[in-house]
Amino acid sequence: MTLAQDAKSILDSLGVDPALYTGGTLTKISPMTGEEIAALPENTAEDTAAAVARARAAFKEWRMVPAPKRGELVRLLGEELRTHKEALGRMVSIEAGKIPSEGLGEVQEMIDICDFATGLSRQLYGLTIATERPGHRMMEQWHPLGVVGIISAFNFPVAVWSWNAALALVCGNPVIWKPSEKSPLTALASMAILQKALDRFGDAPEGLAQLLIGGADVGNALVEDPDVALVSATGSTRMGRIVGPKVAERFGRCILELGGNNAGIVCPSADLDMTLRAVAFGAMGTAGQRCTSQRRLFVHADVYDDLVPRLVKAYESVSVGNPLEANHLVGPLIDKDAFDGMEKALSDAKAVGGTVHGGGRVDTGAESAYYARPALVEMPEQSGPMLHETFAPILYVTKYTDFDAAIEAQNAVGAGLSSCIFTLNVRETEQFLSAAGSDCGIANVNIGTSGAEIGGAFGGEKETGGGRESGSDAWKGYMRRATNTVNYSSQLPLAQGVVFDI
Repeated sequence: MTLAQDAKSILDSLGVDPALYTGGTLTKISPMTGEEIAALPENTAEDTAAAVARARAAFKEWRMVPAPKRGELVRLLGEELRTHKEALGRMVSIEAGKIPSEGLGEVQEMIDICDFATGLSRQLYGLTIATERPGHRMMEQWHPLGVVGIISAFNFPVAVWSWNAALALVCGNPVIWKPSEKSPLTALASMAILQKALDRFGDAPEGLAQLLIGGADVGNALVEDPDVALVSATGSTRMGRIVGPKVAERFGRCILELGGNNAGIVCPSADLDMTLRAVAFGAMGTAGQRCTSQRRLFVHADVYDDLVPRLVKAYESVSVGNPLEANHLVGPLIDKDAFDGMEKALSDAKAVGGTVHGGGRVDTGAESAYYARPALVEMPEQSGPMLHETFAPILYVTKYTDFDAAIEAQNAVGAGLSSCIFTLNVRETEQFLSAAGSDCGIANVNIGTSGAEIGGAFGGEKETGGGRESGSDAWKGYMRRATNTVNYSSQLPLAQGVVFDI
């Protein structure tokens, strides 16, 4: 069976209309083989405006549905995802090039956020606040915000949508999803699964959850529409620099989850066996195409000669190839542009004194697929391409002797998403986690930079955008806050002692 046939079989099993992925102008190429697996019709800017109008109408109904009942829809989505986990996980592998366990793991993230959001639907709480005026009560309420536009990237083609959609739906908002042009089939599959939940739910308003397939014109229309209250966009920092100002210009709200040039610090007391495993997965997993992928490593001089040769050996021995055909750990880069970007970064690293271990294209017999051997680059100092994110499996390693200097070097890049430290020293741990330590939204101890759970709010600082998705109190980003003061007395005292008698 070809991948095109495999993909069609999955979509057919989920009830996706073949007209949605055949005969169109958006050609989908599998990164695993380079073969065309679908040709999708594309939506237009006019279609986007119509979708927003439908969503606005749905919002007027959905916001009045009690939150626990809204949570029931998300609970049903979680059930359907459990039923169709294997099919959707395989589709993620086919379309994004992930190894099977990562494809299934991404669907598990969807299931987990549905569980989280279902419980959250009974915990959308405000505050009662002490007031200075007798006979008054002051409180905060949280209300549904409005239409939520979701723009997702290819590397987590379904999980990021679910993080946003599950929270937005329980918070009382309709959602419109514009997936990456590189991963539209997983979006079709996910929407078909959601439709099964909607059918079971029974009385959700039309237009509550919609999908738009297309290019930059569709995304731009969603970003500029004044009736889209919130745009949650995941992608590059370059994309964020475009989206953020456009939404801000119309006083909309943004959740931006952008680039990550993520670093780790290996201290003298580190458990090196644990460090080796954590760094190997963080740097090579998903072929280095996670926003949380490990890209920089600062290793103390006392353990450098012990750890780095072991890492080099792991890089030389890791299996690269089509993970659906063999038990490979590293799959393909998404396309030729990604491979060319990796090659340029390695060339630039050599130009500033870097020693490259690995890298180069791996021949799998698929001429239009781009498999690359992960590269470890020993750098004399942090410079050149090490200061910028390359979305590929490159790990830059440099030596340090002063802990404070290592933290400063870690923070000396534009992005601020994820970071980690490997140490058994409590002082180093606490300094790393303190206000004087890592400046990232995620700071881990004795685990790598990848593998966040849905219970914690996900996102970062600086050029990573500052947004938060998924767990904790991230739900507040999808709601509007109202402060209410109720006077139950027969008097009208004014705040701050102001007297205004007429």
